[in-house]
Amino acid sequence: MKTEYEEREAPHTSGMAVLIINSLLILAAIGGFIFAAIQMDRGPNIQNILLMVITGLYGFIVGPILYAGLKILKPNEALVLTLFGTYYGTLKGPGFFFVNPFVSPVAPSSQEPSTGSVGGEKQQVKLGNISIPAAENKQANKKISLKVLTLNNEKQKINDALGNPIIIGIVVVWKVVNTAKAVFNVDNYTEFLSIQCDSALRNIVRLYPYDSSDEEKEKSLRGSSQELAEQLKEEIQSKVAIAGLEIIEARITHLSYAPEIATAMLQKQQATAVVAARQLIVEGAVGMVEMALEKLSTNNIVDLDEERKAAMVSNLLVVLCGNRDAQPVVNSGTIY
Repeated sequence: MKTEYEEREAPHTSGMAVLIINSLLILAAIGGFIFAAIQMDRGPNIQNILLMVITGLYGFIVGPILYAGLKILKPNEALVLTLFGTYYGTLKGPGFFFVNPFVSPVAPSSQEPSTGSVGGEKQQVKLGNISIPAAENKQANKKISLKVLTLNNEKQKINDALGNPIIIGIVVVWKVVNTAKAVFNVDNYTEFLSIQCDSALRNIVRLYPYDSSDEEKEKSLRGSSQELAEQLKEEIQSKVAIAGLEIIEARITHLSYAPEIATAMLQKQQATAVVAARQLIVEGAVGMVEMALEKLSTNNIVDLDEERKAAMVSNLLVVLCGNRDAQPVVNSGTIY
């Protein structure tokens, strides 16, 4: 999608130089105004009147207005400026700048990422370990943070590819790379990002099952976290490019079955694990029996007919595959 707004640098000059020069000129203008007023008492003339008008205008009107063009920015901060409703440019720090005093900074109502699903009753803004209600954050200054931020939405209930409801949560690491798009193309870029994260997560989750067996070798939410993270990052990036945002990383932080099916799925996983374990035990036991019979025959230790081999195989399988230790029965008579 094409957009009208592309970021450009706002015309500016050194704020410190303007501050010093303007302050000296204001002092000089005030001094000139006082001097002209004294001269007017001695006798008015055109020169004194012009001097009073010029020095008065600069010392009391123009000079103070110029101070409005001084802007201070910290590292990783930006200021989007408009001039009479038109995009003027962007200042990026750190530094002390002087711009047109008639420009005004603009920014969305909230500059920080929100936690929780958008539209919730108590949406919060989270920065580090500090949580601030979104309503209070609206009063924040209009500087836009260029720092790497983290968005941690609330956990969602989504159906996977098999229709099973699961609880999943993600964390997205992002930053603003185009301040003009972030301010003018969307109403609130943090809210926009949160909604797009929810949408992208649903699109990705519905394509994969929660888990898959080793034999199927199918991608799953639990077994293919790295591939899913890359897909999730690309999906979100394609949706938020219009807002001038860059997605650095997207990771699944929580994954579980919904409470209503968690017990049944746990039993299914346990049953699958038991069957797989029994299969491995039987395969090993058959191999050991085969090896035992082969060793006995090769070394001529004992000559067994088919009936005795069958009895031996049965006894070995019971011993090797049983859940408990075998209790031997000693035959004190003949083997017949």
